[in-house]
This record gives sequence, C-alpha cells and structure tokens, in this order.
Amino acid sequence: MRSFFGFTIITVFLLSCDEQRVYEKNQDFDSRYWLVSEKPEFEFEIRDTLQSYNLYCNVRNSLDYPFARIFITYHLKDSTGLVTDKNLVSALLFNEKTGKPFGDSGLGDLYDHQIALKQDYRFPRSGKYKVSFEQYMRTDTLAGILAVGLRVEKKSLPE
Repeated sequence: MRSFFGFTIITVFLLSCDEQRVYEKNQDFDSRYWLVSEKPEFEFEIRDTLQSYNLYCNVRNSLDYPFARIFITYHLKDSTGLVTDKNLVSALLFNEKTGKPFGDSGLGDLYDHQIALKQDYRFPRSGKYKVSFEQYMRTDTLAGILAVGLRVEKKSLPE
C-alpha cells in the first residue's frame, strides 16, 4: 500500500511538470461569483526578452454561469506601472444554441478555459510585469465564475 501511494505521488509530480510554463496562478472567488469591483492582479518576472511568450486568462466557471459568453478586459503593466497593453477579450463558455458547456471539465459541473490574450509576444524589457483583469459584463455580480488567473508560457518552437 505504501509503495502504491509513493508511486502515485511521483507519477502525479512528473505529469504536472510543464516545461513551457513561466508563470501560472489563479485567484479563487470563494463566493462563487465575480464582483465588478474585484480586479485580480498577477505579477510575474520576465528575464529573457529574446523569447516569445503566450499569455492566457484562465477562467473556471460552473453551470450556474447565466451567459454563453464572457467579456474580460486585461491590462498589462511594466515595472514602472505603465500600461503597455489593454484589450477587451471574449470567449464562449457555452454553446449559444444548445447550452452545452465548453472547456475542460475535471470536477462535475466545473469547467476550465484558457482565453488567449497575447500570442508570440516579446516583452520589450526584462523585469516585473503585472496583468490585471476586469469582468466587462452588463451585471455587477457575475454568478458562476469561480476563479480567474493568468498563465504565461514560452512559445514552443515548431517541430
């Protein structure tokens, strides 16, 4: 039994290694909704300015989310606090006609999505950067959004 448990832990650890990931963190909304006043912010460091990166917004939602689509504004700031990029992105979380959820499901009625923010992006300088997110919907309380996060990964070279 002990060896099985040890093997399971080692297997999970090895499978969770992600060579491309530079940064990934999520902020949970314990209340199971995202208030318009909540603007999660994530800070990460870039050392290699010759490397190209992909940036994603992670969204975890439940079936309680009342819309098919989500709109999110992101702000990318450099180490001086200067906003170097700001954009409104949208993604379909559910099929508009059938209501079938999109995304990866691992836990019952929870679905994970990665929304592309920047692809093949080169940071102009090394240093610390921040990305903040604002929900940009027509309601102050966005039910069914359980977490929002940021993933920064190295762009993989074509094989």
